[in-house]
Amino acid sequence: MARSLWTGSISFGLVNVPVALYSGVRDLDVHFRQLHEKDGAPIDTRRFCSEEDKDVPFEAVGHGYELDDGAQVVLTDEDLAAAAPRKTRTIDIEAFVDVDEVDPVYFDHPYFLAPVGEAEGNLRAYKLLVKVMQSTDRAALGRFVLRSKEYLVLVRVRDDRLALTTMLFHDEVRPAKDVDRGGRKPAKAQLDAAKALVQALSVEWDPARYRDCYRERLLAVIERKRKGKKITAPKSGREPGGPPPDIMAALKESLERARSGEGFDRGDGDGDGDGHGRLADLSRDELYERARSEEVPGRSSMTRDELIEALSG
Repeated sequence: MARSLWTGSISFGLVNVPVALYSGVRDLDVHFRQLHEKDGAPIDTRRFCSEEDKDVPFEAVGHGYELDDGAQVVLTDEDLAAAAPRKTRTIDIEAFVDVDEVDPVYFDHPYFLAPVGEAEGNLRAYKLLVKVMQSTDRAALGRFVLRSKEYLVLVRVRDDRLALTTMLFHDEVRPAKDVDRGGRKPAKAQLDAAKALVQALSVEWDPARYRDCYRERLLAVIERKRKGKKITAPKSGREPGGPPPDIMAALKESLERARSGEGFDRGDGDGDGDGHGRLADLSRDELYERARSEEVPGRSSMTRDELIEALSG
């Protein structure tokens, strides 16, 4: 199991439940090192004083808060410590709420909370909190300090385990009144047609159906580059257009395509870097059919990635 980021306890009334905090997500982004293109040497980032024209050691770095008039208020580490939250090892539960009442716009970063140790009392206390939250369909609101920042958090049950999500405070969320609500009310016929389209496109939520196609294309480009193959950038995507001249006709055509499974590809020219179209967006079955039409040898035993490679060659 991954290394815990924090250990402490959930304070639930007079009950303490020992827990460890683990990140609930993985970083799968493709990361690059900055290099000097001329010789491939890594690029270093340095703290540099523009006034004295020299490097500044970390211990000599201060903190400046810029005022509206451009003036700076300089703070020391001691000044910042005066406002720092009191470091504790508890997640203090303040209230329980119906999780459906919490707008997801307030959710920030997900974590898991696991019981600490093998002591029977710790495991029972953890399971008790899981069961009571499941039976009441409630989530816990609380606060805790991670590193040097205090967070508002929501603790709920996910897959029979406690999950913690850090949350935004209410003044961090932009008020909806600042955003335009659009034009006048649509005609009933348009609304009915749009509802039918929504119904035709409705599915059960399955996160496994959705892939990071950009990451897959980028890794494919890296692999082709590693093998010394030519990389060709695809044509630019289509420009965002305005509304269709006849919204009703567009809705009807969209509904027909949705019901027939035809899809809505407008041929925007988005490719995978080799002129073969969006291979990374296709399923293995779709790739296999294309490989069969191109008579790719050995296609029946190929994985999805191998089919992409064979069709890209």
